Amino acid sequence: MGKIASREFRLQMEGYGLTTAEIHYHLPDHPGLLQLFIWQEYDLAPEFPELRGFLDFWTETLDGPLHSVRVAHHRLIQPSEWKAVDGIIAVH
Repeated sequence: MGKIASREFRLQMEGYGLTTAEIHYHLPDHPGLLQLFIWQEYDLAPEFPELRGFLDFWTETLDGPLHSVRVAHHRLIQPSEWKAVDGIIAVH
């Protein structure tokens, strides 16, 4: 019986990368204070449809207006990079 690839692996093969967002928002009861929420999911850069969907859900459903969002993204699976190297490698 063959193993089935995980959801995360399939997404990476489709070009998704690991995306982390720092979401700063105002506390509903104390609007002068900011709180930090970390969100992480596989997403497609530069459009970030998953993150945009989450932020839309946040603004429509949750209390605590958004202040700012910082995003980091990294494709974990990508084409290999080959470089030609001039020189001699001695093997003993």
